[in-house]
Amino acid sequence: MPRQTPRQTPPSGMSQERYDRLLAEAEAPYKGLRKFIYAAFGASGAIGGFVFFAKILAGRDLADSLPNFALQMGVVALMVFLFRWEDRQEKSE
Repeated sequence: MPRQTPRQTPPSGMSQERYDRLLAEAEAPYKGLRKFIYAAFGASGAIGGFVFFAKILAGRDLADSLPNFALQMGVVALMVFLFRWEDRQEKSE
């Protein structure tokens, strides 16, 4: 089924600004929610990374702390990548 292009003018009784916002949401649903989740998971990874980094500096449980620290930093890196990718997609549209 071919995709229909939306009309340029909003329906009667709706402002152009609201119509444009609804069109953007229809093209990329839940973008705000995804960005919030990326930020929340990134913050969680940063907090976990801080905790494991402190354990590493203290010299406690190095065999467990190093892999966990690496995992937390990987989560932070992934969330930063996804957040930036979402921004690039938004700017290119």
